[in-house]
Amino acid sequence: MESNKIWNIRADSSLLPEALDISEGLGISPILATLLLNRGYSTVEGVRTFLGKSTEILHDPFLINDMEKGAMRILEAVRNNEKIYVYGDYDVDGVTSVSILYLYLEGMGADVNYYIPNRKGEGYGVSEQAVNKLAEKGTKLIITVDTGVTAHKEVEIAKGFGIDTVITDHHECPATLPDAIAVINPKRRDSEYPFQSLAGVGVVFKLLCALEYLFTGDSLVDCTRRIADRYADLTAIGTIADVMPVTDENRLIISYGLLRAENTDKIGLSTLIDLCRSNDTKSKSRVKRKISSGFVGFTIAPRINAAGRICDASIAVELFLSKNRTDAEKYALQLYDINKDRQLEENRIADEAFAKIEKNGYDHGGVIILDNVDWNHGVIGIVSSRVTEKYSLPSILVSFEGNDNPLDGEAIGKGSGRSIRGMNLVNALLSCKDLLEKFGGHELAAGLSIKRKNLDEFQRRMTEYARACFKGEEPISTLDIDCILGEKDINRDLATEITLLEPYGVSNLVPVFAMKDAIIEDIIPVGMNRHLKLTVSKNGVRFTAMQFCVSSDEFGYEIGDEVDIAFNLEINEFMNMRTVQLNVKDIKNADGPAKNQRAGELEYSKIWNGEYIGDVDIAVPSREEFACVYNTLLKSARDGISGFSYLRLHKLINGKKQGIHITYAKIKIIIKVFRELNIANIEETDEYSFQYRITYTKTKTSLDKSNILKRLKSIYTAK
Repeated sequence: MESNKIWNIRADSSLLPEALDISEGLGISPILATLLLNRGYSTVEGVRTFLGKSTEILHDPFLINDMEKGAMRILEAVRNNEKIYVYGDYDVDGVTSVSILYLYLEGMGADVNYYIPNRKGEGYGVSEQAVNKLAEKGTKLIITVDTGVTAHKEVEIAKGFGIDTVITDHHECPATLPDAIAVINPKRRDSEYPFQSLAGVGVVFKLLCALEYLFTGDSLVDCTRRIADRYADLTAIGTIADVMPVTDENRLIISYGLLRAENTDKIGLSTLIDLCRSNDTKSKSRVKRKISSGFVGFTIAPRINAAGRICDASIAVELFLSKNRTDAEKYALQLYDINKDRQLEENRIADEAFAKIEKNGYDHGGVIILDNVDWNHGVIGIVSSRVTEKYSLPSILVSFEGNDNPLDGEAIGKGSGRSIRGMNLVNALLSCKDLLEKFGGHELAAGLSIKRKNLDEFQRRMTEYARACFKGEEPISTLDIDCILGEKDINRDLATEITLLEPYGVSNLVPVFAMKDAIIEDIIPVGMNRHLKLTVSKNGVRFTAMQFCVSSDEFGYEIGDEVDIAFNLEINEFMNMRTVQLNVKDIKNADGPAKNQRAGELEYSKIWNGEYIGDVDIAVPSREEFACVYNTLLKSARDGISGFSYLRLHKLINGKKQGIHITYAKIKIIIKVFRELNIANIEETDEYSFQYRITYTKTKTSLDKSNILKRLKSIYTAK
């Protein structure tokens, strides 16, 4: 399927004068210098500062509102042996937040426990039900992590039980804050903290620095260094997983945390990393792989997240709290198996969602909204991302799972949505707030609850909102590409050098390159045909490329096609071998073949409509040309090929060096005649391609019977 993304190529050449100056000044390649220019670093000194991370600092934690009040109340609870509960969210940010605060308080000798709500039964945030449970357990202090900033009612209920609450959160704050002992959130409206984009676990990290300072009396620098040594690994994982900007404090936390994770002293994290590296629960070999932000985001984080999505997030917490290898391996294997179940469930829901869309169609300028009675609430957000990626449209998936009568108008569905540039999803939901039970989120991702009886009106109004945003036109997805590479540029040296830009994330994206006019030499389905392993070449130099989440049926390209490829560059480590791999971001027909196809289609259209000015021999195929096309189809059918694009067939026939050249337009006319006379069973899949089957007949079919040929000969003989 031809990509409809617009490529925004930021640098056509890596030899820009500024890039050469930076390259020569720092001894780095012009390509890396170009990447740095694209990120806004245009001087040698600016680049040196960025690569050395010398301007970022960890700010004083006491600059965050209520930090001292909250920390003092926690220390009081520790000294008085009060029962403390750490209350967190079920995603990676919440799990890592719970884990580091629990470990720290446990190390102080506190009477500490943790509570994470169940996604299915309780949903997100602090609930009255949970507060009641904690009161029954004799809790005296609740410390929320990654949640709580909107828990006004629940804080008051806790007060009624004699329970104090310290809130730590990083989400947007309402105008009025809960009446807690402390609300520690850098996004408070009265905040003067220098950096507002900490993850939930980042806020907890700052709390630990403050606690260590107040508890030990040592210098803040020494206390921060100790906390970083002990907890930066999990803090980095939570920050990466929550897709926070990799700037300011986050850049330091992630950089140092990834280094600490390489040799972490946490048995549970170490075990999970080993398991992810081996990618095989039965394998005893451990392939040493650098722990990068990509490895965290695509390998470690999904396994942690899976627990909260379809099972119980406490499994992930117990992993990080493990004191011995036996327990750690038990929990790590559970996460591994749960993630497999999550992948199967995700693929099932995605297949059903795609089938619904293709069956019912969709508004190209609107929004895709789907519902189902048994889709897993914890997975529909991931599937919504896949829908939005595939169709370049905002999408919302709603599940009525868990209702006694999911078809009843009063049944409440939980939804998750993703958007694209041009439509703020939260603002869109705000315009429909009278139809929703609740909603929240960000510009490009949001969640909601809705009664079934409101679903149709919700669809109508969201579609109207999307049309207004996109002005009735089909949204166009774009892909930013750093620069174009030649085949000689793509090597292990470059793949290694660009890691100097790490850690990657929001505000510092993984570099995207493009290679033009590459030839597809091999296509191998992998992962039960969920992904493709490609061999591509340019000027005889071959590369391995992976295209994820695309099956061979969806791919739309064939061996021999000439394409342009957009990709991330990485080093793949397998069986102690390190090779360069292209991770495909997008793929489209190369400019040359695409232009040939457009020219061929134009020529065909003029011939077909009698508008072509030229000789009959140019407009009408000869018997020799008919025979050539037929023999090519016959041989290809024997080789197991059952379909062609007209461009591919044109290229195949004219590449045989058989002393004959057949134009694109003639090939298309020949296929039309074959279909008309039933010489081959032809079915056009679209205006550019066809499927075919050749059946043996005893009698030959005369081309003179073709009305198509009679009409064309009449037109062009007369001319």
